[in-house]
Amino acid sequence: MTATAPDPAVAAWRRLAGTSVLLDGFHALKHALRFGADVPVAVATDRRAALALADDLAPDVRDTLDALLTEVPEDTYRSFVPRPHPTGVAALAERPARETNLRQLAHTPRSAPVIVLDNPRNLGNAGAVIRLAAGFGATGVVTTGTLDPWHPTVVRAGAGLHYATAVERLTVAELPPGPVFALDPEGDDIRALKLPDDAVLAFGSERTGLSPELRTHTDHLVSLPMRPQVSSYNLATSVAMTLYHWSTSTAAPR
Repeated sequence: MTATAPDPAVAAWRRLAGTSVLLDGFHALKHALRFGADVPVAVATDRRAALALADDLAPDVRDTLDALLTEVPEDTYRSFVPRPHPTGVAALAERPARETNLRQLAHTPRSAPVIVLDNPRNLGNAGAVIRLAAGFGATGVVTTGTLDPWHPTVVRAGAGLHYATAVERLTVAELPPGPVFALDPEGDDIRALKLPDDAVLAFGSERTGLSPELRTHTDHLVSLPMRPQVSSYNLATSVAMTLYHWSTSTAAPR
């Protein structure tokens, strides 16, 4: 039988909780490790099962997980994680330095757009957008307003892919350089446009759309094709459609 956690692992978790990023579930930990996250402590309710998942789904990080994972009792794990994940795996990671993310966002010339979520409200939507941005290789995701893009629910919805792109909360005045293309029903049809690699792609709040402040910083209003009488798309769907259009655009050879 595998031994349960030694006291140092539990002590390390309790010392770091609240100041570190919670990686909730096997897939969040897998992605964070793949993209260079510093993970000082990771636990599992069934270490053998977690390593079997790694054998099947992430052999590239299997050895790292073998060295990192500590088995803990179910009740200890549940005391660490607000919403226990079906995989019974959790970890704490260092958050990337803000200065590092800002340099990445501001670096020019960019080879991929920056996504801006203007005053988003839904934590799950924000996480889904970060996952999309990572998949498309976007430079980063910026949120304005009060939502924390590193909130545990956002990280869970993003499957740990915050570490695959630059994720920061900024004011509109602090947005990275580049032409701002903002999604709006009254904008020009995106199918007639070529989105440049250095574009800043802005999406309004799920409830109220683009803020007046963001509108004043917009260079181009862009609309997505939509059947009459359909009022809107989900935020993550809108981002996916826009990134797909960019990725297939002939604005620059890929």
